[in-house]
Formats: sequence, C-alpha cells, structure tokens
Amino acid sequence: MNTCAEIKTPEGKKPQAPRFVIGIRYKGTDRSILFDAGSFSLRVGGYVVVQTPKGNKVGVVASNRLPNFHKDENKQFPKVIRPANERDLQAYDEAEKRERKEKVICLDIIKKLKLNMKLSRVVYFSEANKSVFYFTAEGRVDFRQLVRELAATLKHRIEMRQAGVRDEARAITGNGICGEALCCSTFLTSFSPVTIRMAKDQGLALNPTKISGVCGRLMCCLQYEHGLYKELVKEMPKVGSRIDTGDGPGKVLQINILQQTVNMRLDDESVASYPLDDLRQYLKPKESQPTAAAKKPGKHPA
Repeated sequence: MNTCAEIKTPEGKKPQAPRFVIGIRYKGTDRSILFDAGSFSLRVGGYVVVQTPKGNKVGVVASNRLPNFHKDENKQFPKVIRPANERDLQAYDEAEKRERKEKVICLDIIKKLKLNMKLSRVVYFSEANKSVFYFTAEGRVDFRQLVRELAATLKHRIEMRQAGVRDEARAITGNGICGEALCCSTFLTSFSPVTIRMAKDQGLALNPTKISGVCGRLMCCLQYEHGLYKELVKEMPKVGSRIDTGDGPGKVLQINILQQTVNMRLDDESVASYPLDDLRQYLKPKESQPTAAAKKPGKHPA
C-alpha cells in the first residue's frame, strides 16, 4: 500500500517536509502509519479524519509526535484532515457494530459448514460496499459455499483473506510477556525467520509457553541478541561435558552465558562455580594444557 502521496502546493511546488509526524492506525491497515499532523494538537487515543489512498477515513492516534529526522522533501506524508467530529464518530461506531454483527453471522455459517478455519476479524469498507473477512487456517480451505451464504445474507460484496498467525497478531495488537506492546505491531517492518536454535544458543529452557509469543510462534525478540550470544558461547564448555579444573576434573552442570561462569560438580562431589577466565587454560588442546605443578586457581562456592 502506498501510504505517502506526492502532494503539491497550488503553485506546483512541493511543500517542505514536516518537522514532526504522528502515528495513526485506521481500519484496513495492520500497523500505524505516519501522517503529517500539521498544526493540530492531538493526543494518543484520540480520533481523527485522515487522507488515505482509498479516501478519507477515521483513525486513532497511536503515537505522540515524532521528529521527522529524514527531512526528505521527496517523500510527502499523508495529511490529518481534522479531529473527528460527532458525525464521523457515529459513522465509525455504526461500522464497528456492523462488523461485529457480520462476524457473528460468519462464525455461525463456519460452524454449520464445519470448516477448519478460525475467523479473526471483519473489516467493512463503506466506499466499496464490501466486507473483508480475515481468517487463519493450517492449510487450504474451500470457502466457496461460505462466500455464497454470506453474500446472500449480507447483500453486498464478500472477500475472504487467509492470513498468517503473525500477521493477525500484528493487526489485532496486544502485549507480550515482557509487558510491552508487541514488536510486530509497533516497529517491526517485516518478519525474519526465528528458529529453535536461537533459543538453544541463548541457554533458554525449551518450554513452548516461555519462548512463544501471543501468536503461538517463537518470539521475534529471540533474534535480537542472537549474534551476541553466539559469540559469547563459543569458548564455553557444553553442559554435561567433563573438563579439568585447578581443583581436579568434574562435570559441567550449568553455564551462564552473560556472566561467563561455569557451574561444575567435581569428582569429590563438591559443587563449584568458576569464571570462564579461570578455565580457559584447561579448555585448550591437551598438549597446551598446564602441568600439574602449575598454580591452581581457587574455586568459588556455587
């Protein structure tokens, strides 16, 4: 979707880039879009009328004013036309009521037809007199009969769109287990592959409830520091391996990647924690390891 239009002044000159932009979310989009608020003083959560490629729409202010660091005069932002008035809000509420009603109707038909699909949301486009039904499913779904029955009941155009669970989480929005707004619905512009290897490299418990996001897939944030963890874990021994220490051989019980420490159970059944720096010489190939006469580093209580 082209969210930035080439807007020219009456004299044929391009206007100057705005000093500030503001994030606004409106129906039919799955994330906030930056707009030029002009001289309007707007608050987060307030309703405004904005210009879009499909005409004027009511949107919700999703962010405070942001400095337009790019100052690229070739990229003009769409405009906030005005704060929404009572008439705008009434039409907005009526559209929402219509969408809720259509969702209930669609769910009943899905249940009747026993379709293996999950309806997530409905968006009604008054200017096109059509409703778009977004759903998720594991595979392909034959929804032809569903469309026929919806069209016969609602008396307008029907469009079905299958979306990925991550796309739907981004569109519906919410908060992650960290308490912050979902990354996908705020600043992520695209999805990158996230693998279970990333969780393993970071020493995380492979518990699906701990490493999965609200969408049910692996959390996007696992990729943010993966490169650093890979670098830090390179020299650390593997859990379960046996290595020598200044206090004798033992078995690695646990490693703390960020603190760079190793917890071990020695052959004398004592448990100790060693900084990685104290073990480096024992992790080298056998021929380069110190002799028994070398000075032993002291062990630290685990």
